[in-house]
Amino acid sequence: MKPKAILLLSGGLDSSLALHLMAKQGIELTVLHFTTIFCTCDKKGAGCGANAYTTCQQLGLPLKIIDMTAEYIPIIRNPKHGYGSGMNPCVDCRILMFSKAKTIMEELGASFIITGEVLAQRPMSQMRHTLELIERESGLQGKILRPLSAQHFPPTDAEKQGLVDRNQLLAFSGRTRKPQIELAAQLGLTEFPCAAGGCLLTDKSFAARLRDLFNHNIDNLNDIKLLKYGRHFRLSPSIKLIVGRNQTDNEQIQRLTLPTDEVFEVLGTGSPFSVLRFYNDITENRNGTIELAASICARYSDLKNEPTVKVSYRKGASEADNWVEISVKPMADSKINSYRI
Repeated sequence: MKPKAILLLSGGLDSSLALHLMAKQGIELTVLHFTTIFCTCDKKGAGCGANAYTTCQQLGLPLKIIDMTAEYIPIIRNPKHGYGSGMNPCVDCRILMFSKAKTIMEELGASFIITGEVLAQRPMSQMRHTLELIERESGLQGKILRPLSAQHFPPTDAEKQGLVDRNQLLAFSGRTRKPQIELAAQLGLTEFPCAAGGCLLTDKSFAARLRDLFNHNIDNLNDIKLLKYGRHFRLSPSIKLIVGRNQTDNEQIQRLTLPTDEVFEVLGTGSPFSVLRFYNDITENRNGTIELAASICARYSDLKNEPTVKVSYRKGASEADNWVEISVKPMADSKINSYRI
């Protein structure tokens, strides 16, 4: 009877190598791909998600994709083990991921979990003391096998029980990718997107926007998705403006527009699609807020150098012919930066 194991596959280089190495050892593998809305590699038809699927398909293995966004957002707001360079709680993220994998491992009667982690490759989540902490807090001491770095660690339970041949495991460490790339060539692997991984939470601009949301007690999925697109402006504690930068932004912002939003556009010319979002019922100085948002929208249109610009706005759920038009002066850059997040 084959030993059973759970393999965590990001679709990047390291986990793909781990999968190929362990597939050779005759282990019955259940492959999991964890994702969140913060992954920068999971693109339709490309990126790590697609690569994970292709890799499993080549080896005749099923792939189970698990979105852990809903459980992850509260952790981002208050991580037990702190943040990295941005709003990335990498240690807490790994604990969540391994805890979920442990549940599946127990349900399937598997004996251990396999990852592509490389010792000392990432300064926050892959140092020895951090890896040991993650094992303890996820209840997986002795149950996590790292084929690329196994020789740097004491034998896992699977190795002690003879389920895995330790002599076939490797001793990679550090941040260099040269050994992995050489091994990939030996295994005939030619495509491995996002070799170093990708997470929006490490991006300083995105982190600043997310921090602003949390500071105003907002954490719903629609608002977080909007952070990926356009320029963001805080007009007041209860009001935000999002202004598209290009056609892709315009389309995505429009897709995420709510019926209660006000949308702005300079019709008939190159213009950003802009969304004014109210988080409370705003009645005081509503006209002033509309004019302020229109002025910012005008600044990013093709008519930004004109003394006045006619900006049209409407409710997000209204029909196209319900636009209201106002004339405003495009806002000066010196002033616009005071609102920008």
